[in-house]
Amino acid sequence: MTKPLPKWVTYRYSLLWKRFGKKEFNYEQATKTLKEKLSLISVILSELKNHGWLTLTLDEKDSRKRIYKLKSPEEAISELK
Repeated sequence: MTKPLPKWVTYRYSLLWKRFGKKEFNYEQATKTLKEKLSLISVILSELKNHGWLTLTLDEKDSRKRIYKLKSPEEAISELK
């Protein structure tokens, strides 16, 4: 289930969406795109995941790494409950 995002997360979602769209990305790519403190990057990605706007899978080559993928704005909004 998708939940509305806090305003401060919505801005970061829009930056990620503009850069990646529905393409997969990793933590390092998110860090370069958002240009935030590393501790805040983890919080942003966690908030997006917890609100249902982001999915994550483990990297097939290195299970310590995560691969992220955003839901489209239309998809996320249509799932809002």
